[in-house]
Amino acid sequence: MHGFARATLLAGVIAAGLAPVPAFADVLITEAEAKYPNAANFTVRGALKGPGIQQLSPMGDAGAQSPLPLKIKFIARADAAVDLASVRVSYLKMPMIDLTSRIKKHLSAGGIDMTQAEVPAGTHTLLIEVKDTQGRLSATTVTLTVAPK
Repeated sequence: MHGFARATLLAGVIAAGLAPVPAFADVLITEAEAKYPNAANFTVRGALKGPGIQQLSPMGDAGAQSPLPLKIKFIARADAAVDLASVRVSYLKMPMIDLTSRIKKHLSAGGIDMTQAEVPAGTHTLLIEVKDTQGRLSATTVTLTVAPK
């Protein structure tokens, strides 16, 4: 795209009130998705025997700046590895929104390492599910608190 066309496009995006996403960031949650109603009273219950799931970042309720690092650690049990094909990430909205395809390229046996996740301001709850190679499931919710820009 030539300089004039690029500048015109950028000016139109800014005039429309849309902030451009940095070229290196990946969209995890869109503004439109964030406006859906929250899922009511969702809890993960019972003892789950699958891999451990631990949120490394972002942490705290102070509010991270977007784009933010989303780092989730998977902890395999001694007798079974993490089954990467089983990993599911859902945004707890009504209806629930499947975000799995957006994190796939950031997925490894060690977890999710999305260094630049674009997320709108607000509080967002994700459900992360993973199985091990023996089919045992684990699930947990992760909350992302994002400060306004």
